[in-house]
Amino acid sequence: MPIRCTLNFRVSTVFLLVSTFLSCHSGGVESAVVTLDSIVIYKTHEWLASEPTVYFQCQGGNKTKLPDVQKEHVLYSFNGEESWQPLTEFESKKCKRCGFYEEDSIKSDDVFEEWEFCPSDFTAPAGKYVRFNAEEFNATFLCLQCTAYSNGSFRICVTCFFSILPTQIGLMQLYNTFLRRECQDLESFENICIA
Repeated sequence: MPIRCTLNFRVSTVFLLVSTFLSCHSGGVESAVVTLDSIVIYKTHEWLASEPTVYFQCQGGNKTKLPDVQKEHVLYSFNGEESWQPLTEFESKKCKRCGFYEEDSIKSDDVFEEWEFCPSDFTAPAGKYVRFNAEEFNATFLCLQCTAYSNGSFRICVTCFFSILPTQIGLMQLYNTFLRRECQDLESFENICIA
């Protein structure tokens, strides 16, 4: 019986560690959605008197046109529920090369600015990031999930571990109690059969 109890303790310990690890990392990769909160453009690049077509794009991503943004020195605010939102998504803490552009009817599109757009740029707790170019634009982005990347997933995993630990210990005790009762029932049954 002592050998069996030691084995049960080892199985319970392994169960505790594996289930806690899996609960911290369940769900796979969660994407962090980035939306545009507000933007002001300071100058357009269009030579003709037509209204500009401003868009946002990350390298290898879709072109997201901003249909409302048409005039200089006007603050455009958004609630994140527009049909063209979100602007982009981060699948990890890796940065993306992104920028604001203006469609040009004659030559290649004009560039307001391109930069390395990173989840770590967003500040907690509001998840805001302001990109300012004195000659071109001022934009504010929102990404609540990005603050988890910038704060570090280690803290999240440690918090998860210690919040789930009491439940796992309780399940381990319940399992050990069940095994002890099974052993006692088996011993009682063997004693009855021998007698």
